[in-house]
Amino acid sequence: EDEKPKFASLKREQSISTITLEEALKLFDLPRELGQYRDELVKANIGRFGPYVQFGKKFVSIKKTSGYVVEEITLEQAIELIELKEKEDREKLIKVFDEDADIQILNGRWGPYIKKGKANIRIPKDTEAKDLSYEQVLELIENAPVKKGKKKK
Repeated sequence: EDEKPKFASLKREQSISTITLEEALKLFDLPRELGQYRDELVKANIGRFGPYVQFGKKFVSIKKTSGYVVEEITLEQAIELIELKEKEDREKLIKVFDEDADIQILNGRWGPYIKKGKANIRIPKDTEAKDLSYEQVLELIENAPVKKGKKKK
């Protein structure tokens, strides 16, 4: 009576009217505890944005291209994903300026860009990001096109 009931979300391809008992019980297998890595618990689960591995307070997506499935992923495979994510995070920062710590040159999904506060400014393709001086970055920020707001329907 005092115990709170467990809930599990259905997968996209499942329907409440067609799900079997076995399929429903399998949904309660998540989150899966995979083991310990660097004195932190590693878990696999499915969240709002898809399958992921949780390592301490970090969340690493399990991409479809990795070939791993959340229900079958092993600790070794999860560690591989965690280390790959940490490597990407280390390589993200290209340059920070002493003159203004708020301005950074970062490596993003579509190449290097300048981040000033919340604004992101594109770096021209023919420009080497790591060789930019503070003055050149300020010039790129000034000449950046103003983004138009999204139109409401």
